[in-house]
Parts: sequence; structure tokens; C-alpha cells
Amino acid sequence: MTSRVTFISPAMNAALRQARFDDGRTPLDTTGAAQAAAAAGTLPSPARVLTSPSSRCQETAEALGLLGLLGPAIPELAALDVGRWRGRSLDEVSAAEPEPVGRWLTDPGCAPHGGESVRDLCDRVARWLTTAQDLDGRTLAVVEPEIVRAAVLHALGMPTAAFWRLDVAPLTATELSGRAGRWNLRLGRPLAAPDTD
Repeated sequence: MTSRVTFISPAMNAALRQARFDDGRTPLDTTGAAQAAAAAGTLPSPARVLTSPSSRCQETAEALGLLGLLGPAIPELAALDVGRWRGRSLDEVSAAEPEPVGRWLTDPGCAPHGGESVRDLCDRVARWLTTAQDLDGRTLAVVEPEIVRAAVLHALGMPTAAFWRLDVAPLTATELSGRAGRWNLRLGRPLAAPDTD
């Protein structure tokens, strides 16, 4: 059996625009909600829809018209826990704690904020992907960008040190298909309908 998981990155919100460590409760902004609504109907029909627990992921799924298929939020697909940095911008944290931020960005096993390390996040997503291979049909998962990064690293067998070198744009689809522990990858398809001009 071939398993198919399409990861959708959420639409924009104020936290993303400000490079702020989101607390999971920041809603989509007006532009993000409108862009997600405009992309409704551009995705293949799924057997199930899953989300990260954050407001922006759940609101993106709703704006994409996926509410009728929406299952519960999946804790394994939650955003990286940044501990005491939650709610602060990267600039603020970098000014107050330059050395810890530097270590965090270069050492995947480091968690100076008291939360979760990048390595722990990648391990969590890898475990979830192992179970996802047993799901029948297409799964759409509206998830935080760091979940997409971790899934790509696992699918390609890349080192966790490459985590911060992967950019995930808002409202893009990253598709994994695989069987027997091997994944193939299709990166960053925009959700907006193509221009017909």
C-alpha cells in the first residue's frame, strides 16, 4: 500500500509577519484568511484532514473548505515548543540572549529556552510518519512550517543540522508518498489556482 501525506503550511498571521514565536493562539490575519479562502478547492480530495493544534492551522483548514473532513488536532504535529521564548520575537530574544540563540540555531540537540530541541521535534515527527504509512488514502495535514521541515528531513534521511536551511512558504503543499519505510517528496506547490491568462 502506498501512503500519501500532503503537508499544507498555514496562511499568514501577525506572529509569522513579525517573526514572533507563536503561542498557538494567534489567529490568521485578514490577508492570510483571504488567501486561504481563495485557495479553497485547489487540493486533491483527502480521506482525512489533520492539523497542528494551533489556531492558525485550524483556521487555515477551515478557510480551505476542509472543515467537513477535519479530524482532531494531532499533538504529534504540534509546533516546536520554544519554552520561555513563546510570544517574543526572534529579534527580542536575540538581543536579550545572543549566545543561547546562537547555540539553538546551530546545535539541533540544544534547547536553551527550556522547551523542546529541534532533534526532539524531528524524532516526534519521524515517529508520526512511521504510523502514517499505515493510513489508507490521502491525508492532508495543515501543520506548522517546522513540522514540514522535520518531515522533509526524515523523508530524505537528512541530518537534523539542515533543519534551519529549509524554508517553508505560507500556503504551500509538500507531498510525501511512500511505502515500506521509503518516502518520495514533492516540494512546495503553491495552493493558489494558476493564472489562465
